[in-house]
Order: sequence, then structure tokens, then C-alpha cells
Amino acid sequence: MFVAPETIIKLLDILPGMKVADFGAGAGFYALAIAKRVGPSGKVFALDIRKEMLEVIRSRAREQKLLNVEAIWADLEAAEGSHLKENSIDFVIVSNVLFQVENRKGLAAEAFRILKPGGRALLVEWAEEEKVFGPKLPSRVNRQEAEDIFLKTGFLFEKELEAGENHYSFVLKKTEK
Repeated sequence: MFVAPETIIKLLDILPGMKVADFGAGAGFYALAIAKRVGPSGKVFALDIRKEMLEVIRSRAREQKLLNVEAIWADLEAAEGSHLKENSIDFVIVSNVLFQVENRKGLAAEAFRILKPGGRALLVEWAEEEKVFGPKLPSRVNRQEAEDIFLKTGFLFEKELEAGENHYSFVLKKTEK
């Protein structure tokens, strides 16, 4: 079974009025579900390098009358690649992205840069077991390596989340300075 974004979002402290960035938003499953949760006073930035996925998100947001979703082309491995302001985001979602990128440290640094002090990041990634679906084992990032990347960037580990049998997941917090 794949991760159900709605199930995970219910476990997070995402409140009306928050600004949330969805890194590697894909078809927008997290972005659209979060847009409903943050409401009209909040904002969701759906970030992806694939322009065709951004069009899918824009179309779905229009269909659902979600005016608080902004789909942005982004290279999340590059410095300032999200095009978002430093210390401007309350929550960052990084779901099933690490296995696809080469510069994982760059992606973690970009999440850290845009988060407000005390802001949080959710990481969901494929578990390190070969399954019928999902990426091949050599592409998967083991849980400890993923945590280390974010901790070395300056994040603090906050809590583990249940993400189903095919994924691991945890929440990190940006240090308050």
C-alpha cells in the first residue's frame, strides 16, 4: 500500500493560515490536501522540476477551487532553487523525493533555508526493502542516512511517524536562533 497523504497530514500540526512548501510535489496529492487544511488564509507552494506535473497541479487546484496553491518550477538541489524567501515557510513536505535526487544535502539545505525558525519538515521515503513497486533497492535511501543528512544541516529530530509498510517517515524541526 502506498502512503495516503491525508492520513499523514492528520498527524501533523498544520494549521489554518500556515505557509507550506511541498518539495517534489508530483501530481499534488499532498499540496491539494494541505491547501484544504491551511484554508484561504494559508498558502501552499507546490514545487517540482517537471513542468508537466505543475500543470496537473494547477488544473486540479482549479477544479477543486483551491486558490491558495501556487505551482512553481524549482530545482530543489540548487542553492535558492525553490525561489522562496529565507525564513518564510512554516512546514516543508519532502515525500518520496530523496531517492530521485543526487544532491540530497542541497535539498535539505534548501528546506532549512526557507523554513522559519521553529518550522518543521516532514520526510517520507521508501523503506529499504525490495518490493514489487517503488524504486529499485540501489536508489533507495536508508533511514539513518536520510536522518543524518537533515541533522547535519541543522535540523533537530522531533518524532517518528507511521507511514505504512513501504515507507519510513519522521518530522524534523528547524532550530530556533
